[in-house]
Amino acid sequence: MRDNDLDYKREYIRPMMTPEHVYIFRFGRHKLNNRVIVRYSHTWTGRLKINEIDVRLHHQHHPRIFKTETDLILYLQQHMEKEEQKKIAKQAVKHDDPQNQ
Repeated sequence: MRDNDLDYKREYIRPMMTPEHVYIFRFGRHKLNNRVIVRYSHTWTGRLKINEIDVRLHHQHHPRIFKTETDLILYLQQHMEKEEQKKIAKQAVKHDDPQNQ
């Protein structure tokens, strides 16, 4: 993450009254304004079971909630594609602008 100029902070919370564990990962370029919260538990065989993944990117009002990692990865890929398209469109407008010449 630091190779891409992103700072991050990890936290682990073990609630006392519930069997769920909570892992919080905050990240961002200038401020830690993005977060991923993973709620998980252990099965009776000791394996990890992800119950819920909450993602809040760039001051979203409502977090996106995912049941599986695959759903999360698909959402993030779509989000990154949209951001890349915006960046390309912005560069095209800047390049075509006659005031910049």
